[in-house]
Amino acid sequence: MTRRTEWPGDPVEPGTGFGEGAGRRARSATKSSGSPSSSRAEQGEPRDRRDRGQRHTGEPQDPVEQARNICLRLLTGTPRTRKQLADALRKREIPDEAAEEVLARFEDVGLIDDAAFAGAWVESRHHGRGLARRALVRELRTKGVDSAVIDEAVGRLDTDQEEERARELVARKLRSTRGLDRDKRLRRLAGMLARKGYGEGMALRVVRQALEEEGEDTEGLDEPF
Repeated sequence: MTRRTEWPGDPVEPGTGFGEGAGRRARSATKSSGSPSSSRAEQGEPRDRRDRGQRHTGEPQDPVEQARNICLRLLTGTPRTRKQLADALRKREIPDEAAEEVLARFEDVGLIDDAAFAGAWVESRHHGRGLARRALVRELRTKGVDSAVIDEAVGRLDTDQEEERARELVARKLRSTRGLDRDKRLRRLAGMLARKGYGEGMALRVVRQALEEEGEDTEGLDEPF
């Protein structure tokens, strides 16, 4: 049975688990822990000295408390998925039982929220970097987000939204390709869209229309690039 620990200063209101809100909750929980190591850190004592002091006591740090501190540090200012935190705890050799207890507790209070993470990731990367659904799915998988959660997050983007964003990307890049021959322009622009996860058919259609608007002869550009 997993042991549950109530920590001083635990946040009690669930949040999004993403962005500055999660960072504030993590910083608040860190400040309220009241641990001796935190106090010494605030006073500017070197970390190696603090570590030596802990070793000299002969009392190893509680793995649950250690896991909690690791997660709080990682979450401060930067959202993380549950898998990213679990991997970090495993790398630091935190026992599985202690890691599971802390991760479950953080999910309960909203410090870990993979659904919120995925939704914010899609919003940011699509509008900020112009990534299409295929690229977004790939990125979220590498971060350990569940497939069902990924599908829900990327499902908020439809084909029309993707195509509109693809047109914006091509329009921004089009001027830099002027002076090149038509086929080279096609390959450069379509390749840019492909790297961002846009399908071949959409990329070709968007690039062809952009070239036509500039007066390029697009006859024969129906072939896959």
